[in-house]
Amino acid sequence: QVQLVESGGGLVQPGESLRLSCAASRSIFTAAGMAMGWYRQAPGKQRELVASIVIGGSTTYSDSVKGRFTISRDSAKNTMYLQMNSLEPEDTAVYYCNYDNGRGFNAWGQGTQVTVSS
Repeated sequence: QVQLVESGGGLVQPGESLRLSCAASRSIFTAAGMAMGWYRQAPGKQRELVASIVIGGSTTYSDSVKGRFTISRDSAKNTMYLQMNSLEPEDTAVYYCNYDNGRGFNAWGQGTQVTVSS
């Protein structure tokens, strides 16, 4: 089992930045086939994948955040990050981190609210 805890959300103005963190309760970046991702869910909308990172370090981004958001990880701290720059009101959502070990185990964090408003 692994527990994930997100932090770093908040209220910011358009154009500002935030960095989200997802701390895991144990080492998770060594499992072959593992993948981690940041998802978001806005009110009345389905949860969508924002960014992902796999065991080899390759990353993917949704078109809506490409060039503005950066996903990264610190294996020593068992933590994944999402650097969000040039935030827009459309980025307002609850952001969740997700871990999949590639062998049938999947875990979600509790979510952190990001609100972008002037």
